[in-house]
Order: sequence, then structure tokens, then C-alpha cells
Amino acid sequence: MPRPIRYRTRSTHPADALYAAMVNRDQLEARLAELGGKGAELLEHTVGDGSARYRLRHGLAADQLPPVARVFMPDDLVIERTETWRHDGESRYTGDVQVSIPGTPGKVSGSQTLGSSEDGGSELAIDGQVEIPVPFIGGKIEDIVATQVGQLLGAENEFTQRWLAANS
Repeated sequence: MPRPIRYRTRSTHPADALYAAMVNRDQLEARLAELGGKGAELLEHTVGDGSARYRLRHGLAADQLPPVARVFMPDDLVIERTETWRHDGESRYTGDVQVSIPGTPGKVSGSQTLGSSEDGGSELAIDGQVEIPVPFIGGKIEDIVATQVGQLLGAENEFTQRWLAANS
């Protein structure tokens, strides 16, 4: 049974400024260099009028995986993630995220929303699910992946906040 992922965060930066930073090529490349692991790379990046799409590759060394996951993934793990964003009204952006782990049946999918908060800052919300259809232990791996995704989203948010403060 798929496990839910729910991530919420607030920023003192306005939604338009945070969106611009989140889809900025330099920010994405710097974030991958710091947090992306072995073989991290920005594979695709398109920003147009009111929309953005980018595809990232993350790497995770096998020795960093929990023991139960190493049974099915004994080698380094490669994760590919695609995010899309659309301008959806004044200071509001919506999008989708898809994550795949090549060579495995696992996937993560979700939606994301960025909008203004009442205090002039912004709020980012990501709702998704992890699905790893492996009999008997799939649920345990889903729990681990959901926890890891939450931690990664937190680290990425902290990085983006620092980057935005240094580059605005």
C-alpha cells in the first residue's frame, strides 16, 4: 500500500522570489553539488513564460542505504526526479513531481504548490506518495523512502533559503 508524503514549509521570501530561485539553473546545480550525491546532475532545464520543467539525477551510495533496502539494491542507487511548475494566478505556482529509481519498481509521485502567505512571505506544500510493490517488505521500504524524502526536502529548502538570501 503506497505511503503518503506530506511536506510543508514557510519562507520569509515572497512566492515570486522563491519560485524564481527554485527554478534557477545556478541554484539547482549548486544544490545538486552540495546535496545530490555521487553522479548528481541537472539533466534537463527549461524555464519559459509562466512554466518550468527540470530533471535531476541524485546518487546515493549503497553503504548509506538501510540494511533492508540493500537486499534489493546492493549497488549505489540512482534516483531521477522530474519537476514541473506552472504559474497559476497571482504569486501562486502549482506543479508535479515524479521520481523513479531505474532498475526498480519503486516510484514517488506528487503535487506541489507555492503561494503567498498572509505575512508577505510564502508557503510551499508538497503532497505525494511512495509506492514500492515488493511483497512482504515493500511497506517497510516505503516507510524508509518516505522518511528520506522528507529529510531531503528539508535540506533542499534550507539550501534554497540560504542561496536566495545570498543572491538577492
